[in-house]
Amino acid sequence: MPEMDIALKDAMQIDGSLGVALVDVTSGMALGIAGGGKDLDLAIAAAGNTDVIRAKQRTMEMLNLREAVEDILVTLGSQYHLIRPLTGRNRQNLFLYLALNRSRANLALARHQLRQIEENLNI
Repeated sequence: MPEMDIALKDAMQIDGSLGVALVDVTSGMALGIAGGGKDLDLAIAAAGNTDVIRAKQRTMEMLNLREAVEDILVTLGSQYHLIRPLTGRNRQNLFLYLALNRSRANLALARHQLRQIEENLNI
């Protein structure tokens, strides 16, 4: 099983996970998807969250901030959406997107687990 598939499977094991995608920022296309469904179209989410990443990067450039984004959190009434840009060589244009059921998820633990998944992912 390729490492990407293992990483996506591991992300689906996070409590409250509804779906996860590994996304290319350049194209907005999901390279891999797990979970989701009719109520959570991960291909649409991948494209939309690409715009979020790009907007944050532009804003940081305008503010002359020289730090890396660890993650971006969008809080909805019933869900958390975590966007985690990947770091390291050959990974700067990728991010992990994780949707969580807010009532079942532990946000701090989910962030920690997603960070570990990112660290173990070799692309």
